[in-house]
Amino acid sequence: MSRAPRSAVLSVLALAAALAVPTAGPPAPARAAVHHTGDEAAVLGEDHARAHARLRRAAQGTQGYPQSRRTASLASLEESQRRANTGFDAARFGRFTQFFPSPDFGVHVALLPTGKVLLFSFERVEADPTKETGPTNTVGRTNAGRAWLWDPVAGTGARAFRNVPPPVVLMPDGTYSPRPAPFFCAGHSYLPNGMVGVFGGNVGGKGGSGAKLSFVFDPWTEKWFRNRDMAVGRWYPSVVTGADGRQIIMSGQSERGTGTPTPVVERFPALGHRVPWRPYDIPAGVPAEPLRSVAPFRNDYPHLFSLRDGMVYGLGRDADQQWIFDPVKDVRSELPRRPADFRGYGSAVPLPAGFRGPDSVLVLGGDPRDPHTYRLSGGRWTTEEPRAFGRTQDGTLILPDGTLLTVNGALDTRDYGHGPFNPKADLKYRQIEVRDARGRWRLGPAQRLPRGYHSNALVLPDGRMMVTGDELQQIANDPDIKDGMDGSIELYEPAYLHRGARPALDRAPAGDLPYDTAFQVSSSTAKDVKRAVLLAPTTVTHSVNTSQRHLDLRLTGVQGDRIGLRTPPGAADAPPGYYMLFLLDAKGVPSTAKWVKLGTP
Repeated sequence: MSRAPRSAVLSVLALAAALAVPTAGPPAPARAAVHHTGDEAAVLGEDHARAHARLRRAAQGTQGYPQSRRTASLASLEESQRRANTGFDAARFGRFTQFFPSPDFGVHVALLPTGKVLLFSFERVEADPTKETGPTNTVGRTNAGRAWLWDPVAGTGARAFRNVPPPVVLMPDGTYSPRPAPFFCAGHSYLPNGMVGVFGGNVGGKGGSGAKLSFVFDPWTEKWFRNRDMAVGRWYPSVVTGADGRQIIMSGQSERGTGTPTPVVERFPALGHRVPWRPYDIPAGVPAEPLRSVAPFRNDYPHLFSLRDGMVYGLGRDADQQWIFDPVKDVRSELPRRPADFRGYGSAVPLPAGFRGPDSVLVLGGDPRDPHTYRLSGGRWTTEEPRAFGRTQDGTLILPDGTLLTVNGALDTRDYGHGPFNPKADLKYRQIEVRDARGRWRLGPAQRLPRGYHSNALVLPDGRMMVTGDELQQIANDPDIKDGMDGSIELYEPAYLHRGARPALDRAPAGDLPYDTAFQVSSSTAKDVKRAVLLAPTTVTHSVNTSQRHLDLRLTGVQGDRIGLRTPPGAADAPPGYYMLFLLDAKGVPSTAKWVKLGTP
């Protein structure tokens, strides 16, 4: 975490001590901090003034929801997790290991090809978890975004995090106050050069309204770059990367506010602008362009997938809004109605299909009354094996061995079984659930915190899973609400990490790998390797993960420590960009991954 000058730290600590003294009368309204920030800015500067405002808000939050309650809640969750997980064998079910503070809520997360994790969200306007934490309705300076990098190699302490604030913008909200871009509840996916394209955000107002913002985060320089605004505002859009490396952007509430989802489909970069390929190909000031076809989703954050036929599948939350988009011909076609009714925020996963890219999708979650899973394959729906119970706000990941794992979840938005904005949660929503190669599900150990709305998870290159998100639960269980570490991260070790020694992947090609091409890797345990797979990195928010992909690679021979492999057939099987390459042994134990890059410019 970045360090402020010593004088600033002392002044902030002094203010925190003063704010900790009880005062007579009712607490000042949260919005008062906005006015103080403006006055203090002239004396202290913007950064210090915002720090003071955050401390005031934290102090107000502790009056309605004291630190003692947060501390006791976290201790209770730790103990209940210990009791619940006693009977789970790590070799069969895996185990949760470390739990540690984070400076960000993790509303959005992305694994970068540097191995670091990008987390971004918003500056909170409330520290009481029984109230709305984020600035959804806020107009002006405090409607702001924030972003951090976590380096797993650097550990789990504050020094493992680095602040990477978004660009300062002037929003068309009537105030035009400069603030870090409010890009929370945006949509995002990867570009072929490993950069993350982020589209949309919140202008503010009643229920929030769509921003036209367009950015990329460059993992190589660890900086944000702004592009030309989109044609329409988007609040809760979805984005997917197609076979040509361009990003398709759909849906989201428009600049007119909640209840006005836009049907406009856009593409980034616009035709006529090259697709960013090399690390130094930084799109800045590049436009998106509207397509002729439209996507009139009635509800936001549809699931989008680019499958092996090169088509983009748009699976809406409403059962009758299931579509195929041809990004080359720019046309939309109908898919059959999904068997299940309306789905809230829940998972959808492109199922692994061996050496080819995925040709089917499993839709699950989003309805606490429906534990079934639904598969779209060959243009038809089938009802698949159910999970133990229904849940919303869940995330489902593809692990390196091809199994699926569900984590997080709730009864409804910010409701864990005891009413909305109530941090108490049913234990069942804390349990993971694993789907084996036969499609059968089984419950596993419980995570520390319940995590529902705005919760996220991703697979790290070492095969562990990172779990974060849900600002309500994070501030309700914050061990120190005044220390600036608002969030938390928990790590889970899948069962394959408890089944013996791991294969070694010592070296992989550093350059671009063309499709349908032979290449070699080196391994000191080459004779034990039975399988090689590519796993796409995850960038996810609101249970929408358009980037997941799992492919087996053909093994063409082993000579000494050299293993011959062959890349996927084409870009429709695996869109160009960075993938994690894992080697697995006969027990399904994966190596630590190496990054490889598919495709050529």
